[in-house]
Amino acid sequence: MNAAPVAVVTGASRGAGRGIAIALGSHGCTVYVTGRSEKAGDAALPGTIHETAAAVTAAGGRGMAVRVDHGDDAEVERLFDRVSKTERRLDILVNNACALRDELTQPGHFWEKPLALADMLDVGLRSSYVASYHAAPLMIERPGGLMVFTSASGAVHYVFGPAYGAHKAGMDKFAADMAVDLREFGVAALSIWMGALRTARLEALIASEPAKYGYLENRTETSEFTGHVIWALFNDPDVMARSGETVIGAEMAKHYGIADAGGRQPASYRDTHKVEPRVQYPIIIR
Repeated sequence: MNAAPVAVVTGASRGAGRGIAIALGSHGCTVYVTGRSEKAGDAALPGTIHETAAAVTAAGGRGMAVRVDHGDDAEVERLFDRVSKTERRLDILVNNACALRDELTQPGHFWEKPLALADMLDVGLRSSYVASYHAAPLMIERPGGLMVFTSASGAVHYVFGPAYGAHKAGMDKFAADMAVDLREFGVAALSIWMGALRTARLEALIASEPAKYGYLENRTETSEFTGHVIWALFNDPDVMARSGETVIGAEMAKHYGIADAGGRQPASYRDTHKVEPRVQYPIIIR
């Protein structure tokens, strides 16, 4: 049995998931990398699960590529069955997979954009519930685990329309409520607001409308940055005190002394957008 921490990062062919997986690999984790892209051309943007898994291994971990359509509950269940049988443990789950479409950033009211933008409420929100549902029985077998939901400030203000906002707000709510059920087992659940990530998708967006999005050039985070924050949270002996919270990645980085590439210290949404995560009331009704 592998003694290194075991993580599952969903939606890790590219973007945030890829960077998070590589960062966890650099800390010696075994990382199961999921997604649908197995070869070049499977998606409009570059990146495959096999490339990410290889990068995880090159960084010092053990990358395991598993093709999973997160819109297929049976495939998700098989993923966690495999992790259970092979590793007999799961320490970190990062719920990141999301069906993002290029039309999301187009101008217009929500009814003027494709209805397919609501797909992120399926592969994104619902899929995170399904992954957590199958991961939880394995994670509660030992205390100290961490369940993460990747999110952003669109949970509390308008960004690109209601589908995007509902996805982010839902991820924050999942962390808050799942933390209640996981607490007695010593497993923490957190939602992390990531900043604008320097990904192929964002670079294409900036290039398409530099006058509108050019300001993001100096506000971006690398996708690995969030992965290092997750690792610090996982190793924090007091992480259960934060369980259920939505935290801002840039603020957690300062707290743990983590800098981004080149020594940059990304700014918090509190400073750039004047917003902060909602706080859940402590009332519990079962």
